[in-house]
Amino acid sequence: MQLDFGDGDYAERLEEFKLLVTSAGAEPLAVVGGKRSSPDAALYAGKGKVDEIAEAVQLHDADIVLFNHELAPGQQRNLEKKLQRRVVDRTSLILDIFALRARSHEGKLQVELAQLQHLATRLVRGWTHLERQKGGIGLRGPGETQLETDRRLLGKRVAMLKERLKLHERQRAVRRRSRDRNDVLSVSLVGYTNAGKSTLFNALTKAGAYAADQLFATLDTTSRRLYVEGAGQIVLSDTVGFIRDLPHDLVAAFHATLEETARADLLLHVVDSASPDRDQQIRAVSAVLAEIGAGDVPQIIVWNKIDATAASPGIDRDSDEETPSSAEKEAADGHGKIARVRVSAKTGAGLDLLRSALAEIAIARKNLSAPVESSSQPYQPENQ
Repeated sequence: MQLDFGDGDYAERLEEFKLLVTSAGAEPLAVVGGKRSSPDAALYAGKGKVDEIAEAVQLHDADIVLFNHELAPGQQRNLEKKLQRRVVDRTSLILDIFALRARSHEGKLQVELAQLQHLATRLVRGWTHLERQKGGIGLRGPGETQLETDRRLLGKRVAMLKERLKLHERQRAVRRRSRDRNDVLSVSLVGYTNAGKSTLFNALTKAGAYAADQLFATLDTTSRRLYVEGAGQIVLSDTVGFIRDLPHDLVAAFHATLEETARADLLLHVVDSASPDRDQQIRAVSAVLAEIGAGDVPQIIVWNKIDATAASPGIDRDSDEETPSSAEKEAADGHGKIARVRVSAKTGAGLDLLRSALAEIAIARKNLSAPVESSSQPYQPENQ
């Protein structure tokens, strides 16, 4: 289910929603859409549209109803009562994909924390049936409601998860100080989910990190040392992909991991150049970077998947006449700094140019002992 509120990117959001659904392991049977000026307070989609959803559910014998919107607890409860099916909103869907993808111990802790924080809002507002008092021998304390007990147990689990994540954060801080002492350039790959970050990471480092044509294939940050001719060793990190309307619970839970991005010396902002929605994706990434405190970290745009657009490999500098947009020139903040590198991680085209760009930045950093010379402001695209 997706409603059009006049934002102008309905088709792109719908395609992304279908990818989210299949990435979660579900099979889309029908899509119900519509236009509204604002969400309905009780059912989000309105009574008539919910009746249409109910007809589609019966026709296809669907097991679950998915909304590409964030639902309030009351709206979700009302919809489930009306449709007699489990209703999952966009936030819960993304959390479910994260739970499916998490591999490392820390990643699993972060996902569980995000899920519990999201569940807490449902406990407070949505689970009115839990207000019955439970007492007696072998049960919960006399006078304590089911809701109060669940809330207490949930709070204890959240506190425990946060304490464990602090331990991981301290361990990362030790490794970061070691890199700082060795004056090693720290580079993080960032970008929209499925932009090709892990494929690029593997192509540069031969790390064999998991890469697939699906959303959120990578959750756990992977770092490898990369030798760059003329500049020596740098540390390259592959990070979780971003998405528009990324749930705040996830941003909060993954704060420690995302902090690594904010502390990097340079960001390689990987963009799927073949995507018709690339400008909106770039803006979504810039918004998340600003939210986690990485908005001012120098970045270079990596224009990936040129094999799908017939573009040629190359390096664009802010002083080049061929730089595609004035926004990139403004982001470069200087004269002759590298603004964009055009590559194909899949075929390897342009990777030598990307290594040269990294070497140029690493050498400049060592020689000048100054901040990385490249774009220091978030990339703001223009329609091309």
